[in-house]
Amino acid sequence: MSNLNILISGFGIAGGAFVLCMLRAYPDAKITIVERDPTLRLTGASVDIRSSAVDIIKWLGLEPTIREQTTNEQGLQFVDANGKGVATIGATGNSDSQSFTSEYEIFRGALAKIFIDPIIDRVTTVFDESIDHFEQREDKVRVTFAKSKDVKEYDLLVAADGYRSKIRGTMLNTQPEEHIRDLGAHVAYFTIKKDLLQGARLAKWYNATNGRVIFLRPDPDPAGRTRGNLIMVTTNRELKTRMRLDNALRQGNETYMALMEELFRDAGWLAPEVLQGMRESDDFYSSPFGLVRSPKLHSDSVVLLGDAGYATFGIGTSLAIIGGYVLAGELLRHSGHVEAALKGYGDIMQPHVNTLPSGENMMQWFNPQTWWGISIRNAILAVATGLKLDKLATMAASALGFTEKKVAMPDYPWPAVESI
Repeated sequence: MSNLNILISGFGIAGGAFVLCMLRAYPDAKITIVERDPTLRLTGASVDIRSSAVDIIKWLGLEPTIREQTTNEQGLQFVDANGKGVATIGATGNSDSQSFTSEYEIFRGALAKIFIDPIIDRVTTVFDESIDHFEQREDKVRVTFAKSKDVKEYDLLVAADGYRSKIRGTMLNTQPEEHIRDLGAHVAYFTIKKDLLQGARLAKWYNATNGRVIFLRPDPDPAGRTRGNLIMVTTNRELKTRMRLDNALRQGNETYMALMEELFRDAGWLAPEVLQGMRESDDFYSSPFGLVRSPKLHSDSVVLLGDAGYATFGIGTSLAIIGGYVLAGELLRHSGHVEAALKGYGDIMQPHVNTLPSGENMMQWFNPQTWWGISIRNAILAVATGLKLDKLATMAASALGFTEKKVAMPDYPWPAVESI
């Protein structure tokens, strides 16, 4: 069925990647995208591209454009309270075996725009709207919209509405939070209108006690800017602090910024400059690190895509791209038969995401709560990087054929096209 009528909830990287692949498979597909924000949200922190997602952006012909718009970050340096480097982990230069800094480090808004620009005139977009509820009707899904109260039927509903997906909750008959695992880290993201890194292309990571992290990343903007991150890492013993952070998130940006000022005012290093930059920023937002493992990725004519089904710390963007490619590929392989395509999608994506590291306790292990713990961590990192053990491990893994885990996918019968 080449004239599929598809509704996508959420216009971000996941939805954009799926549509780009879908229009290659079915150029005449009728696709509507509903987005709760009044306009496209083309802001956000740095994201990266890894694993099979690298192959997909090359296949789509997007790699040159993405490389042109990368942040040019060269690696990550851990620093002490005086800003002195303790250990540096550089980028590998190898897209099959990447370090903390990816070969495709790019701001979320820039990557979203790269996926969205080729498709924006080929889909119907509905902004400032969301899905209130839906129900299955034979081989169609009937959707009721929240604001307009319009009721429409579609062949397929794609939930690309993030890790707190309301559609996931409805599909599984649970609350959206039920399948989110709290990883014990809350992050504030913002752009500082000064180059606090003084032209350096290394990201800087500073730890203070009580799980406080100041993480600064370079921004190639010629005006001189820095991407700021204030991270609070909590253990199960700091439930009171975790509750304060969660409450501040619910109350909004002003409350969260005030809490950051309280918690970081004596953190040391560049804390005063970073807090001032936070207050002067135009793009502040905050979010917890959460892991999503939905027990199933589809039901009837509804499917979960990206963070809605499998939000994963560190590789969520790559999984969103991979998921969009696989979903479109399965619809192509099964000639638009939705039920068979969704089963194929689930059979590929579910086992893959279930084998990925959860990231649970990783932030706690890597960010000690005490000066003593931080000192030990720094000493280990200094020895490892000083002896180039990080580089030797990467080189050995590459030589032995151990590269980033890729998704086992069929060879989809994509039609040959000159452009999308």
